[in-house]
Amino acid sequence: MGQSPRPHQIPVVVLAGFLGSGKTTLLNHLLHRSGGSRIGAVVNDFGAIEIDAMAVAGALGDSTVSLGNGCLCCAVDAGELDLYLDRLARPETGIDVIVIEASGLAEPQELVRMVLASENPRVVYGGLVEVVDAAEFDATRAKHPEIDRHLALADLVVVNKLDRATDAERVLRQVRSRTDRAAVVPATYGRIDPEFLFDCRPSEERIGQLSFDDLHDDAHDTHGPDGEAHGHAGHLHTGYDSLSFVSDVPLDPRRLMRFLDSRPEGLYRIKGYVDFGAHDPRNRYAVHAVGRFLRFYPEPWAPGAGRLTQLVLIGSGIDAPLLGKELEACRSDAPHTADEHGMWGVLRYVQDPDEPDPGADDAPDRDSEPLYDPESEPLYDPESASEA
Repeated sequence: MGQSPRPHQIPVVVLAGFLGSGKTTLLNHLLHRSGGSRIGAVVNDFGAIEIDAMAVAGALGDSTVSLGNGCLCCAVDAGELDLYLDRLARPETGIDVIVIEASGLAEPQELVRMVLASENPRVVYGGLVEVVDAAEFDATRAKHPEIDRHLALADLVVVNKLDRATDAERVLRQVRSRTDRAAVVPATYGRIDPEFLFDCRPSEERIGQLSFDDLHDDAHDTHGPDGEAHGHAGHLHTGYDSLSFVSDVPLDPRRLMRFLDSRPEGLYRIKGYVDFGAHDPRNRYAVHAVGRFLRFYPEPWAPGAGRLTQLVLIGSGIDAPLLGKELEACRSDAPHTADEHGMWGVLRYVQDPDEPDPGADDAPDRDSEPLYDPESEPLYDPESASEA
């Protein structure tokens, strides 16, 4: 079961929402608060993107600008999307995450299908984020009843402008009732912690040169006559809940799949590595889960490396202690219980590098089929497990 090294994969996040919900505001927040990560932003036009004239450093093409912090911004239509995903995913761009703003491009469902259907081995689905205007939620539903379908498809819902809503708690309840266990995050001014969506790499030490983030801080974090800070510094962005789990005892693959299949409401991302012990002693398994999307990537253990399971779970309103106990219950240091059927559930989510993503075929039916399951079977069958 040895595997060749997989290429570094860039998560592609689809950012959706109706006109005025705050998608572009959220995107600008991510671009200016990327925490050292390089973002490839795919938009309809550059008009609403806050690009400091001094920070525009060049271009990769006629409709791509390069920002001073290394981020790139592309203006495209739906027909060009795959072309620009290929362009942004080239190793020389140094991009860490790609964010597609869905407005005017296509239905969110169609964009998800396009990302899943991409044959580019350097990109991976990074989640569908739906932005909702809390102050206009009722009016939006009356004008666009399809918002209920969008909420059911979403992996993460940002309830924006919550400070302007007359009954914020009612709006949050209504949004939660229309999602399929998605994380629902309240926000103002589109400010959510970027770590919800992608891993922010530490900013490198800079001497004698300001980054684009630094320039943006100076321009926007000003003080008024009262001496109080105004602008971004005066508003903390919405944080997230997380759990770090480490185990030197291998996990049982059947138990872990049962845990993943029964993920709680509000759990958005899972990342890290799993040791399945005697079930596959030669490989550790990188795990990438966003909403209902799941992939495992076998990687040979490095010679002499300590064998640990290391997972990080990220969400909103999750019960971290309870999740920790459930993961503890997945541990199994019993080599004699390993059998040839034990890894079947995991291996169904290992993509053959020579085949397109099987999950792409199910993308149009996300409202009726769990995206976790590319073969429309239950993740974990207790009867077959007890027979194995």
